[in-house]
Amino acid sequence: MICWMQRNIPDNWCVDPEARDCYPTVLLLNQKNLKLNLNEVAHRTSILRCESEEQRTMGTRAARARESPPLPDPMAAPRLLLLLFLLAVSFSCAAAAAGAHVVGEDYVRPPPARFHRKSLLSIFPWSKKKAASASDPQQVHISLAGERRMRITWITDDNSVPSVVDYGTKKGTYTMTSQGDSTSYSYLLYSSGKIHHVVIGPLEDNTNYYYRCGGQGPEFQFKTPPSQFPLSLAVVGDLGQTSWTTSTLNHIKQCEHDMLLLPGDLAYADFMQHLWDSFGTLVEPLASTRPWMVTEGNHEKEHIPFLVSGFQSYNARWKMPYEESGSTSNLYYSFDVAGAHIIMLGSYTDYDESSDQYAWLKADLAKVDRKRTPWLIVLLHAPWYNSNWAHQGEGDSMMAAMETLLYAAHVDMVIAGHVHAYERAERVYNGRLDPCGAVHITIGDGGNREGLAHRYRNPKPDWSVFREASFGHGELKIVNSTHAHWTWHRNDDEEPVRTDDVWINSLSGSGCIQQGSCELRKILMSP
Repeated sequence: MICWMQRNIPDNWCVDPEARDCYPTVLLLNQKNLKLNLNEVAHRTSILRCESEEQRTMGTRAARARESPPLPDPMAAPRLLLLLFLLAVSFSCAAAAAGAHVVGEDYVRPPPARFHRKSLLSIFPWSKKKAASASDPQQVHISLAGERRMRITWITDDNSVPSVVDYGTKKGTYTMTSQGDSTSYSYLLYSSGKIHHVVIGPLEDNTNYYYRCGGQGPEFQFKTPPSQFPLSLAVVGDLGQTSWTTSTLNHIKQCEHDMLLLPGDLAYADFMQHLWDSFGTLVEPLASTRPWMVTEGNHEKEHIPFLVSGFQSYNARWKMPYEESGSTSNLYYSFDVAGAHIIMLGSYTDYDESSDQYAWLKADLAKVDRKRTPWLIVLLHAPWYNSNWAHQGEGDSMMAAMETLLYAAHVDMVIAGHVHAYERAERVYNGRLDPCGAVHITIGDGGNREGLAHRYRNPKPDWSVFREASFGHGELKIVNSTHAHWTWHRNDDEEPVRTDDVWINSLSGSGCIQQGSCELRKILMSP
């Protein structure tokens, strides 16, 4: 094979010099971009010529070609298009055959784009997207704020916009109004817009509401969660702002869910505050329609010694119901939804036995009524059970301090992020399989810019059931007080592919609570 240029033919188009008939045997190789413009290919085909070693030594035919170029073969373009079609079919079939049976830890994803294409330029202060009007709401998202109440959060460039929300159950008709408060913050040379927080309610369960922010602007709509089962939860961690993030969000949009849970690492702003703005814009279509309940990850810290305190941006933008749950920090809290009590813990604030978080968790678990909320679920960022080499052991100290509390309370599931891969463990406690322990799930694979964690420890631990380094999201459908259906959906060629599927039984319906409940209860009730 030789590569050559004639007129404006790219130098990476290769022609077989030994070919007797040039056009059917032309090989087009473009390793940088396989998506060729077929019209351009057809046009350029008309000027391709064959030149073999034999023809060059003879010289006669080559000389004639230089003096009087022959007319292009009228069948060249159709032949080439047919060849390209057959090659494309072959590649597709080969890829399908290769991927048809690939499941689990051996599956390898292509690398993600480093930034979402729409947010790449947002790292520059002058590229901040402006609303149509300075008073229009931006980055709208909602979250639970106590029983039958919802917090509406948005940002405006105009500081004179009031923190009010008009809402009602009919489109365009607002029969109720609530007033809230606002905040703002500065981070080095960055100054945020006016961040509004308004709590509305009491609200009816499982009901559509229409609302507008600041007394004007566009109308938004959300649906409240149900008061009883079934309950559908979307779960995603380490989201970021890449093309894979976009795929994940599109897949979540396709699934029917009442709420989204996110165990840390939201925007991956990492000191670049305008990435918080682009993230808020990116998730608004989903986060303004269903409550997003989040906890912090390491990428939310953004601490600069002597200059900026930790979690300043996160706390200002993503206010969670910590006060409503008796917590003193936005970094850990709890809430009830339908028949589930969900606890969001902070992996990056104090958690030892002398900490406020430990005391709060102990008191919160002691108050749980499993007859009222038979499901008990915990979310945190750094996983406690992790067979991936990435972030190995980072959750051990928190597990040593708190795992006994969770075991004593018979927690059903512990969901974490941080590791950029998916893993599901059997019920486990103290490093061993235990039918009364929690199911541990790592789901830090939402689409972050740092890529996937492919290296796993081998042999696989007994408690590890399924592990795979792919981007995706989870869905937890709690059917009733005893059964829930967990599925993990891989982002596969822009389609959500159900890859892990398991039914989980609540410990409230097992014999675990009755067995040794007095001894375990003493742990929660002790001073």
